[in-house]
Amino acid sequence: MADIIKGAAELGIIYAVMALGVFISFRTLNMPDLTVDSSFTLGAACSAMLCVSGQPALGLILAFFAGCAAGCVTALLTTKLKIQPILSGILMMLALYSINLKVMAGKSNIPLSRILGVPTIFSPFLDTGLERYIALILNTAVLALIIVLLYYFLKTRFGLVLRATGDNDKMVRASGVDTDLTTIAGLALSNGLVALSGALLAQYQGFADIGMGIGMVVIGLASVIIGEVIFGTGSLLRRLIAVVLGAVTYRFIIAGALELGMPATDLKLVSAAIVAAALSMGTIRDKVISLAGRQAALSRYKGGSR
Repeated sequence: MADIIKGAAELGIIYAVMALGVFISFRTLNMPDLTVDSSFTLGAACSAMLCVSGQPALGLILAFFAGCAAGCVTALLTTKLKIQPILSGILMMLALYSINLKVMAGKSNIPLSRILGVPTIFSPFLDTGLERYIALILNTAVLALIIVLLYYFLKTRFGLVLRATGDNDKMVRASGVDTDLTTIAGLALSNGLVALSGALLAQYQGFADIGMGIGMVVIGLASVIIGEVIFGTGSLLRRLIAVVLGAVTYRFIIAGALELGMPATDLKLVSAAIVAAALSMGTIRDKVISLAGRQAALSRYKGGSR
């Protein structure tokens, strides 16, 4: 049981980085970005190839900037060519499939096995007292750094403009701000974080696969929505932490389902069900409150008529 909890926490922290990226596009910019599925794989591919070359730390950095480049292209399709955001994401997702294969030298899977001597960011700590917990420690450190940097960035003047663009882009344009630039920057940052998450996952699980990004946008949305429903949406810092806790909670739900005997092939179905339930939570809550109010009013009416 302890290993299951530890594994769920480690995966939850890695996916939390991706969820923060989805939070920027889905909540901050109010744009459904389907590039996520392929930019996640792009990060994993860049990370794996740099690990094979003996540069795992550089692989994380390159993965982030590769994701930023993918986000920029999606944003340019949306802002300059006036293609619908969801279509821009689909186009970039399709294009990145071929690009990811080229990054991976035409292979669909890149193993990062310890037996093969391929180094990762965790390798220096193997055969030490920290080996068992080093993945949890390093991933938590990376996540904490990202939260701090993201929080202070979104509190800057440009960050406030970025957040305002998602709330009311017409008002921002009327203030003389180039919303195209903020959209490009926002989607670049979003996909950069998604790719970084893919890079961390590849080094954590010991391989990069061309299909590992399928369904990541659903997992990201599930993490964001679960975090908002359970942990609230108050201040900016609270919202960022809620996204992180939502990702961890999601992984614990999946781990619990697997422990109860659910086939691994049903994971995507469960993910879709979790997102649907989380999205409808507000509507269900409102209906329950409304029904309770009507019943209370009816009780008072009956009591008064007596």
